This record gives sequence, C-alpha cells and structure tokens, in this order.
Amino acid sequence: MEARTSGRSRGWLRRIGGWALALACGPPMAALAAEAVEPIRFGILPIGSAAESREQWRPLLADLEKRLGHPITTVSVSSYAGLSGAIGEQRVDIAFLSGRLAVEAVLRQHMSVFAQFERSDGAKGNVALLVVRADGPIHDLTGLLAHPGRWRYARGEPLSVTGYVAPEAEVFAPRGLNSDTFFGRVRVGNHQNNALAVVNGEVDVSSGNNPDLDLFRRNFPEQAAQLKVIWRSSLIPSGVLVVRAGMPPALRKQLTDFMLGYGKGGGATGERERDNLARIPDLAGFVPANSLVLRPFSDMEYTLQRQQAQHGRWVSDAARDARLRQIEVDHNQVVQELQAH
Repeated sequence: MEARTSGRSRGWLRRIGGWALALACGPPMAALAAEAVEPIRFGILPIGSAAESREQWRPLLADLEKRLGHPITTVSVSSYAGLSGAIGEQRVDIAFLSGRLAVEAVLRQHMSVFAQFERSDGAKGNVALLVVRADGPIHDLTGLLAHPGRWRYARGEPLSVTGYVAPEAEVFAPRGLNSDTFFGRVRVGNHQNNALAVVNGEVDVSSGNNPDLDLFRRNFPEQAAQLKVIWRSSLIPSGVLVVRAGMPPALRKQLTDFMLGYGKGGGATGERERDNLARIPDLAGFVPANSLVLRPFSDMEYTLQRQQAQHGRWVSDAARDARLRQIEVDHNQVVQELQAH
C-alpha cells in the first residue's frame, strides 16, 4: 500500500512540477514552465445535459482556479458510466458524486470523501420520485402496479440512485418485481429528458428526484405543471465531493478549505458566492465528511440485492441461500472498507 501511495504522489509531483519550477525560476523560464502545468481535473455528475452541468459549476470553478492559482478543467460527461470510466482511468482529480459512483470511487478507484453537499432547504438529502402526467391514466402507485406490461417507463442508469436503485429497492423488488420486465417498454435517460418524455406522452411514468424536478420547474414551468408525483422514497443522503489519493497535502488543504468555506462569508463576496452555489440545483454549500457518509448507499444496494435474490427464480433453495450468504459477505466487506478509509 505504501509503494502505491508513493507512486501516486510522484505522479502528482510530476503534474505540478512545472508549476513549482515556474514559481522558483522567474521569467522567461516561468512562462515556458507554466505552459506545461497540467490542470486539476474536476468531474461533474451529469444533471440534465453535460453542457448544462458544466455551466452550472463554471462560476464556482473559476473562483477555485483563482484561489489556487492553478488551472482547473472540467470532465463533464453525458452518463454516470462515462464519469465512472474517467475516474477509473485516473482522468479525474476531484469530483461531485453520489451513490454507487461514490462507493466505487472510494473502494476501487483511489478517491476519498472530504465534503458532502448541504441543501438550500436544510434537508439532509434528496428523495427519489415517480412522476406521471396529472391528466393521465395513472392516478397513484396502486394504479401503476395494477397493470403489469401496460405502461412505458423512463428511468435512470443503473448507477443512478434516484433514477434506478431507490425505486427498484423500495417499489419493485419488495413486491417481487423488476422494472425492466414489469413495464411494457423501458427507456434510459437523464431526469430532465425523462420528465419531458412524460409530458410529451412518450412514456407513462418516469423516475426522478426532487432537485431535478425543481430544476425542471424552473426551465419548463408550463410543462412541469402537467406533472404529478405518485411516489416519494425515503430520504437519500446528499452527494459528496471526492479527491484523488496522492494529491500534495498543501494543495489538498487549499482545495478543501476553499470548498468548505465557499458561500459562507459576509459582504458582497459572500453574496456572489451564494449566487454561484444557487446555480447548482438546491446547493447551499459543503460540510466536512468522510467515507462513512456512503454507508446508506451501500445499505440500499444490499437491501435491493437481497430482495431480488429472495424473489428470484432458483434451481434450488440451496442456490438461493448461497447467493444470500454471498450478498451478506460482500456487504460486510464494503462496510469494513468504508470504515477503514
């Protein structure tokens, strides 16, 4: 472990070496070296389109670049899987993540949690939603579940907690159902596009969450008025910020101090920073956190896997019981690893 950490640290030192050389040597060598400085790469979980997400974060990241005196670039992708791949390929140094993505980044991709989102309404998290047309044939959850094979469903990617995991764990799996086979047709997209698909009559129901529905109301108020929420999940913890292992301690401290203090000052600067935070759906700021805040995501995944195993078709009871034991072992291992990070 020590050798790997040292290797990652050397990688970071190589990346910021030009920056340090520029500061030490002065012009004209400084100008040449500064051109070689590799930026800090910020990964953005897609909310709406990649372009929308990038624009929401742009003012905050511009302030971060000024504070650090170091270039910042965004890694903005169109899918959760794309962001996970970028992190796994070490093309991301700091990222906004949630759920499975965050757990995977911490346990398998050399990242660690240092902050959690603070919502503007003071809530400790978000809720997943199932949304239909207000004037449509589905009036409530009972009506939805009464007609297997009839409805068309728009959901999030499997890595999306509110778009897939929460509805699956709290609505479908406890009833021995799987959304991919329960519905007559299933399409996968982001929350904004899925909500539009309901309005346009392309699907009958979509998954989503309250921050994205609030954003949809701001962007499409007339269309949003045509939607109706028929189900809300239990509270899901807010997303987190993770940073790559091996970042030089001084740079990491600057980064952490900036994020945790952003929007909490007074005067015109504090107001401007709070306005920048408000561009990101329901974000009021960041609070200190560690990897243990990811435990609820792991527990939700564990619950879903158990329910699917219990209601699945097996060649024998022994095969089912073996799967349940393995799920238990895997979950305990994840919990232990989160505690160790």
